[in-house]
Amino acid sequence: MATQRTLCIIKPDAVEKGATGQILDRIQREGFRVLGLRQLRLSRRQAEGFYAVHRERPFFDELCTFMSRGPVVVAALERDNAVEHWRRVIGATDPAKAEAGTIRKQFGASVGENAVHGSDSEENGRIECAYFFAGVDLIG
Repeated sequence: MATQRTLCIIKPDAVEKGATGQILDRIQREGFRVLGLRQLRLSRRQAEGFYAVHRERPFFDELCTFMSRGPVVVAALERDNAVEHWRRVIGATDPAKAEAGTIRKQFGASVGENAVHGSDSEENGRIECAYFFAGVDLIG
């Protein structure tokens, strides 16, 4: 297996619920190396830039409003098969359809407020980590 990077965003709903510590603990228990970690509040412009790939989708405005409503925690993660492993740990986008034991099942409320983000490909993992962290900000 190849070592990969993936981006985790602990979304505003999970931060508001006080779930940040539990999610970070899960990240470490799953064998991820945290290369960068920061809490910030996304501006509307930052949210629109990050989710630009979804600009033409009907949920784009609602997504950007949600992601800029409160603090988020972003983490650049690394491990073997990071993208696939993280996607398995977080579960389905819809918490109602997510498997028991996944982060979204535990902390998500709906498709729109589903607690965490995870990169969907190795390439996007690199791009998304770079969106929030300059190379010098990462320890790896």
